[in-house]
Parts: sequence; structure tokens; C-alpha cells
Amino acid sequence: MAVSDTLINTLFDGRYRILRKLGSGGMANVYLAEDEDLGRRVAIKILNERYAADESFTERFRREAKSAAALSHPNIVSVYDRGDADGRPYIAMEVIEGRSLKELIIASDSLPISQALEYAKQILHALRFAHRNGIIHRDIKPHNILLGAEDRLKVADFGIARAGASQMTEVGSIMGTAQYLSPEQARGAPVAAASDLYSVGIVLYEMLTGKTPFNGDTPIEIAMKHLNEAPRPPSDLRPDIPPELDQIVLRSLAKEPHDRYEAAEEFSADLDRVEAGLPVSPETTAAATAVLTGLPLTEATQVLPTNAGTRVLPPRPTAPTRRPPAYPPEYGYSQPPERRKRRWVPWLIALLFLAAAGAAGYYVYSQVEENLNEAKPVGVPAVIGLREAQAIEQITKVGLKAEIVQESSAEESAGRVFAQDPSGGTDVARGETVTIKVSTGPPLTDVPNVVGRQYNEALDALDRAGLNAKRVEIFSEAPPGEVVAQNPKPGETVREGSTVKVSVSKGQELAVVPDVLLQNEASATAELRANGFKVEVSRAPSDDVETGLVASQDPDPSVEAQKGSTVTIVLSEGPESTTVPNVTGQDRDIAVADLQEAGFEVVERSQDVTDPVQGGKVIDQNPAGGVRTEPGSTVTIVVGRFVLPREENGDGEGNDRRRGKGKKS
Repeated sequence: MAVSDTLINTLFDGRYRILRKLGSGGMANVYLAEDEDLGRRVAIKILNERYAADESFTERFRREAKSAAALSHPNIVSVYDRGDADGRPYIAMEVIEGRSLKELIIASDSLPISQALEYAKQILHALRFAHRNGIIHRDIKPHNILLGAEDRLKVADFGIARAGASQMTEVGSIMGTAQYLSPEQARGAPVAAASDLYSVGIVLYEMLTGKTPFNGDTPIEIAMKHLNEAPRPPSDLRPDIPPELDQIVLRSLAKEPHDRYEAAEEFSADLDRVEAGLPVSPETTAAATAVLTGLPLTEATQVLPTNAGTRVLPPRPTAPTRRPPAYPPEYGYSQPPERRKRRWVPWLIALLFLAAAGAAGYYVYSQVEENLNEAKPVGVPAVIGLREAQAIEQITKVGLKAEIVQESSAEESAGRVFAQDPSGGTDVARGETVTIKVSTGPPLTDVPNVVGRQYNEALDALDRAGLNAKRVEIFSEAPPGEVVAQNPKPGETVREGSTVKVSVSKGQELAVVPDVLLQNEASATAELRANGFKVEVSRAPSDDVETGLVASQDPDPSVEAQKGSTVTIVLSEGPESTTVPNVTGQDRDIAVADLQEAGFEVVERSQDVTDPVQGGKVIDQNPAGGVRTEPGSTVTIVVGRFVLPREENGDGEGNDRRRGKGKKS
């Protein structure tokens, strides 16, 4: 039986009520579930049973969970929990109700340029955060990008994501979907952040044109096009695309990673320029030219400093051509005889002598000039804010050496210079060393534990750790304002400036108590539990309600009460009964008083007795003492009435005493 058949309507891992199946992937199924601990809906991704015994699959699945759980960002699907249940790893994550970007592209054919740029920037924001945390997605495609509320994109499915330093590699295997593969993935080579940016370029191309740049009948054919074929500019398919946007897309699709954007924020900055109507960066123009011409970037164009004039590059050197002989040797003809007299030889010797003299003079001059130049101080270029490679180029081209120090910096993005010594503009001797500090990104910090604290206290703790807080309010049994959950979890290491999602209690959720009067116990209990209440059952007599039905409930129907609180229902035991007091042997007045106090009507009858002890006492009652009957019912008592014994009559009969006297006589 399929996994989906056995999990629906079950409680998974003691917490998640599986509601329905959302979809299936290559190695896992995804279900909609209710988190009964926190009262929210989640998507549960569970590894297929057939893969659970395969250690490579389970390790990859756990790696996905760990990678995704470390990322808390508005444009990344949040992971709430991860674990193993019944031998199967699972991930509990945010539910996104919208459709995928792929579905939107299919429905729209192509997107408006402004919308495509906005969506591309949101994807890049997500990747910038992931890359800064050392995570490479490896499978960026519109199928994995979901449309959430307020037109916000969410990047999902880190199914083949891996940490940059991970020892688990997939070299030699082609991962992802063929149309969105980077050339290095197509080769089966290790990948870095530039691979994700290539895939973003494919997605942007598809948003703009409705088509992917490389297509074919088989994945291998498509992969070969990624490796060898230059893409058509998007404007060939959509003429209203500006040249600057063409250049951005083409740079992102460069075959070599080092010719593409170095980081997501650089890619995003060019998109901002296009939106503002500004030219893209010179590096982008150069890279786009190289993509179209097929030449290496350094040969396709040369980026000059902004204060330099236009420079015509020298032609590429070619091998000297050799004039062929008058007749091909294989024809058997002799070549023209060489002239015996060489009258030009003396002139050649004279020219060689003059050339040697000129060369010697130039050498002496150049040595003197070089010594003078070496003694002349040079100005240290200002390189703060430049990328590492650009800074090194600026420093070395003026005759200085560059020493690189890698340090974290909260002010400058990764890969850019944030400090230098000596500072820009300082005059130093040629050959001196300039030390530059290159940012590795914000410093690392441990996430503090803020669960159980009031929100303001949690905010202070996160601020001291250099972290931001994103508040999410949820219903909880905890007091209002108390933090009940956080993501990332306490103790995890993240970059300063990262956002920690804190779930803050807004108290228990209120619900209207349903009316369960006159229902039987099973029906009333089921309805109350379905509305989020606990049930307590008691029983009591009732003159008006049939035995076994709800005679009363507390709280009353239609009252608002906290979900999870208890509703008490009282089941009818039928009419109330009372025990009849035992008054046999009591004085008549006392017996009547006891019966009336117990709520009974009293009917009195008399019976003659000859024993004076029984006179005035109850000698019988009906019902008997100890019997249970309805209050207000009638109890009949028989009271003894003493009479004297009769005298002996004429026929010789009489009482015992008279007969006794007769015997005496």
C-alpha cells in the first residue's frame, strides 16, 4: 500500500495530524498537516519508505533539512522542525498556498519587464542570504519558486543543496533539471555560487520571453548546448527588452563561472540600474560581448579606467606568412636559381651596425629612466569598496605589492575591500606593500535562547548578539507576549545581521462553546473536541431530561472560551429518588416528623394492640424503610392503639388472665 494511503488522518510523530497529500517528488512525499502542539498548518515532507533504508538517500534528505533549517529569510520557505519518525526522516515547513513561478509563466507566456525584474531581485535576495551562510541551492528553477502573499516569492526545495565546505559531493553526476543546469553541472564538476546565478539568468530569460535559451529532445542534447552554444539575446524574441537588460542576462549565462556575476548582490545591483534607466556596469558590458563573440573575456574587450580615453586594441599577433615556392616540389620542377651576386650584403651589414648602436643607446637611456622612475614615489590607489581582484589590479599596476587579509566585516559585503594600509593617496616608494582587508561577510555569532522570555527581553538579547528579530504572533497556552518558539534554534551559528523568527504567544485562542444539550455522551463529546475543547462528564438526576442525555453544560452554549479549556457536561440519570426512612418502632409523632422532613406525604392508619408497649408506636410502614422512591410520594404508617383485654363471657370464653383465675378457684 502506498505511503499516502496509510498516513492520511493519522497523528505523525505524536504531533502532526496528516490532512491530505500535496504532492510527490523524486524521493519524498509532501502532506498538509495540522501541528497540534502549536495549532498551525504545516507542510510535512517525508522520505519515501523505499529510500529510508538507503543511507545515501537518508543522508541527503537530512542534509536538505539541516541546510534549509539554517536559513530564515522572507524569500525562503521557512523550516519549522525536522526529525525522524517510524524510521523515516521528515521536515515540517511553511505552507505556501500560491502557485509556482513556472505555472505563472505558462499562464502568462511572458511577464511584464518590471515584474520580471522584481521577481529576479527577490530570488537573488534569497540566494544572497543562502550563499552568505555557505549554502548553494544547486536546483534553481521556476518550479521551485512559489508565489506567496503580497506578491512575495519564496525559494523552496533545497533538495540538492549542500554546504560549500561539505565533504558530500556529486562530482560526475548531473543534478537538477536540464534546462536550468549550469555548464559546470552539465560537466559533473563541483559548483559554487556562480552556478546558482547562472540558473537565475535562465529563469530571468524565461520570465522575459516565455522560453528557456537552451532546448532539445534529450537532457544530453540540452546539456551540450549549455556547454557549447551561445544564447540568443532575449531581445531577439521580445524587441521591447532594452540592450542593458540583454547584457545582464547574457553575462549571467557566461560559460565560465569567473565571467559571470561574482555575487547575487552584484547581479541585483545591475537590475536596479536598469530599473532606474542607468547603464549597467562596464564589467557586464564586457562579459556580454564575450558571450556573444565566443572570445575569452580579456580578448573580447578591455575595461579602461573612467578617466581614460577610448583605446583601439592592437590586432592579435599572427604568425608570419611564408610565400610558397613557384612550383610545388612534388611536380618535379627545379626552383629558380639563386642569384650568385648579393650586392645588398654590404648595405645589410651597415644597417645591422646602425641598429645595434641604436639598441645600445636605447638600453642605456631606459636603464637611466628606470632608475629615475624607481626612485620616484607613487601614490597608493584608494581601493576601499572594490572587489579583491580589482583592488589587486589597481595596486600592482602602479608598481606596488598587495597583501590580502581576510576578515569579517558588518559594513562591507563579502569579497570587497573594507580597509587598507597605507590609505589611498599616500605617497610611498615603488615596490612597497599595501595591505588590504577583504570582507568575508558579517561576523559569525551564536543564536541566543529566547524561548520563555517576554518579547522585549528577547529583542534585547538578539540585539546584543547582532541579530534582527521577526515577530510572528500565534495562539498558545503560554502567557501573552511570551516567546514560545524561535528559528534558527538556540546555539546555531549564523552571520551577524541575520534575522531570527520569534513566535510570540497572543494567549489561547477563543472559540464559541457549541450547544450540546439533549445530545448523548458520544455526540456531545465529539462536537466539543472538534471545536478545540476538553470534556469532563458527570451525572445527576433530572425530572425533565431522558436518562443518558446532556441535561446541562458549563460554560453555557454560545459563550466564548479559550480553546483547550474544559467544558463540563452533566448527563441525566432520570428522575431523582430518595430513601424512605425506617420509622417502624418509633413514636407516632417522631415518625411523622421524620417522614415529612424527608419530603414524603404521610398516611396514618391505626391498629388495636393489647400490648401497652406498642400503643402510640409505628408497628408497620409501606414502603418499608431503606427503599428508594420519588420525593413527595406517600408513605403509609400503621400506629398501635392499645385496648384492654376482654372479660370472660357467659359461654366460658375469656382472656388468659380470667382463665388463669378460674383454674386457681
